[in-house]
Amino acid sequence: MNKPKVLVARSIFPETIARLEKHFEVEANQGDESWTKAQLIEKLKGKEGAFTTGSERIDAEVLDACPGLKICANMAVGYNNFDIDAMTARGVLGTNAPDVLTETTADFGFALLMATARRIAESEHFLRAGKWEKWSYDMFSGSDIHGSTLGIIGMGRIGQGIAKRGAHGFRMKVIYHNRSRLDANLEAECKAAFVGKEELLKTADHVVLVVPYTPASHHTIGAAEIALMKPTATLVNIARGGIVDDAALAVALREKRIAAAGLDVFEGEPKVHPELLEVPNVVLTPHIASATVPTRRAMADLAVDNLIGYLVHNKPVTPLNPAVLATR
Repeated sequence: MNKPKVLVARSIFPETIARLEKHFEVEANQGDESWTKAQLIEKLKGKEGAFTTGSERIDAEVLDACPGLKICANMAVGYNNFDIDAMTARGVLGTNAPDVLTETTADFGFALLMATARRIAESEHFLRAGKWEKWSYDMFSGSDIHGSTLGIIGMGRIGQGIAKRGAHGFRMKVIYHNRSRLDANLEAECKAAFVGKEELLKTADHVVLVVPYTPASHHTIGAAEIALMKPTATLVNIARGGIVDDAALAVALREKRIAAAGLDVFEGEPKVHPELLEVPNVVLTPHIASATVPTRRAMADLAVDNLIGYLVHNKPVTPLNPAVLATR
């Protein structure tokens, strides 16, 4: 019996490839080449499954060119690279990797918040450039974390993790805005109060974004929203590129309308808006919020579990469009 064919679209742990090879005929991009859409289509032809990482756009054009495709398993919790409606219409399952990266990403979100508020990157660049000659009372004075007000937009698992770190670890007052309010028990665990978006932006000393990217959440933070924030406030985005209008943010940072920003994600990444590279009061990291070895292994394992679960046992672990299962 021939094994199903699977494409691994980006370089991944050798152990991950070995697991897949027990069940599938695997074509793996271990050279980590960046494929055009045309190249991706060519690679996907004849494949029943794809191991994707968020970089590969799976849309109607790709799906129509690859009618044998049955599942795309994302090694990410986000899946804005998937056109879920188009996949469902064509009977292609999408899966993601939730839960396994929650605590690691919350750790990083809080680390980025602290680096931003305390001007760590800016002061390190100053030191490395040989500019540190004497102490002064206001040298790289930032803002406090402890006792301040933390505003979280997007209160899913990661948002809740950041809230708990702030409330329990740093005695922060936590406010949040979400599409729906958390139940009372979760609010109590997070010591968080639900508020409107405008109130959050006006009140918070530190704003952290953890919303999924959808057309509706595009530019959740733009010039108008930034104008509501305190001039002493900071903004951190660990959600997805496109949640923030990066061009508007760069202007606000340059003009000191807010104190600082920390960004792990960008519009059009890996490209970064050039003006963000020119302002000193921003911490920039290359989409690494989940980047610890144990967590990345767990993400890869879950993507493999979904491929094996669906193509071998017809039982995927984390389906995004379960309606496909009823038609199989």
